[in-house]
Amino acid sequence: MNNQKKCYALIGAGPMGLAMAKVLKEQGIPFQGFEAGKDVGGLWDIEGPKSTMYETAHLISSKRMTEFTDFPMRDEVAEYPSHREMKRYFREFADHYDLRANFHFNAEVLSAVPLGAPGEGWNLFWRNGDGEHEERFDGLLIANGTLSEPNMPDFPGAFSGELIHSSQYRYPEQFKGKRVLVVGAGNSGCDIAVDAIHHGISCDLSMRRGYYFVPKYVFGKPADTLGGLIKLPMSIKRKIDGMILRWFVGNPQKYGFPKPDYQLYESHPIVNSLVLYHAGHGDIKIRPDIERIEGDTVHFKDGSTGDYDMILAATGYKLHYPFIDSALLNWQGDAPHLYLNCLHPERDDLALLGMVEASGLGWQGRHEQAEMVARYLKGLETGNTAAAKLQEEKAGSFQRATGGMNYIDLPRMAYYVDKATYLKSVKGWISELKEGAK
Repeated sequence: MNNQKKCYALIGAGPMGLAMAKVLKEQGIPFQGFEAGKDVGGLWDIEGPKSTMYETAHLISSKRMTEFTDFPMRDEVAEYPSHREMKRYFREFADHYDLRANFHFNAEVLSAVPLGAPGEGWNLFWRNGDGEHEERFDGLLIANGTLSEPNMPDFPGAFSGELIHSSQYRYPEQFKGKRVLVVGAGNSGCDIAVDAIHHGISCDLSMRRGYYFVPKYVFGKPADTLGGLIKLPMSIKRKIDGMILRWFVGNPQKYGFPKPDYQLYESHPIVNSLVLYHAGHGDIKIRPDIERIEGDTVHFKDGSTGDYDMILAATGYKLHYPFIDSALLNWQGDAPHLYLNCLHPERDDLALLGMVEASGLGWQGRHEQAEMVARYLKGLETGNTAAAKLQEEKAGSFQRATGGMNYIDLPRMAYYVDKATYLKSVKGWISELKEGAK
């Protein structure tokens, strides 16, 4: 048993970094946090240096399904809070658990370099207003988020108008007087298309594939608060939920939306009622994928064309950890291959927090990931037998916790998990680590 406490570098003070900071303090594990912005909140601070937020953004999950269990949002907060409300929530969270003192703010991490074999420490190079600095740490905890590096496609041809990624979109006034084409119909793409409908001359939406649409409210309640009490086989759940969607959404194909070529839950759904409303009113035209661009004219793959002043690519983000060699993250394919999406199979001095997506996981699911990691690190120091068991488990052959779900083969789905399968494993380890600490 090693009684010497190790000190970890924690990168990021967004919601995942804050959850990690909280449980590290609870476990008595020394750490130093680094945040590029001037305060906590991560991308939810629209003024932050890495934020990709836009002024009209709201949560697509309801507050009760998203909040930290031990720090609920105030009753007066809307069921689907705005980014401003979320920024306040995370700052109140930091105040409540006194987390700011553990972070350097306006501190950009430049690189993290291992000093030798696993366990021999890391050199962290970072920069603030006073210049560049170098510090040694025993371990590295990465929580800088997954939505900061734009995935910008290379469109064939040349566009004479304004071409931007959704990360560059902030205010609806950017659409004033413009014919807009939004490329990509994920949740952000549909939200932004609605803004463009109201503030631009016109808006078309280019879609490569179909999506399942989920309304924000079902029977007067947030859709994500219904169901879940009874665990159903996926085949039955798909039939029931598909029937409910047909009741409340109808058939999006009659508005021109392409039919999904995959089953419900094999990709993330679109939680948006307004884009269907506007499609039904003829306010938005659904277009297929782009074939080529000539000047202000876009040629689509069905042979149709359209003229535009702005193209906004809502084409998502790439995982981006620029301060560390990707080989150190056990990168395979489109994402690092880590046990339960966070623990390195060979290194106990490195964890990647927040690289996990699942329908309904919320911040509490990520808090539980952080708690498992913190209890594991604590257990290694104290000789917890459950930590030794987890160490052996993660060093073996493992698969992503998909629960047998056949997710579509896209980079953004490379770290998707099945919520029930994932949380069962995480909570199981938390329980074993707690028991082993007695």
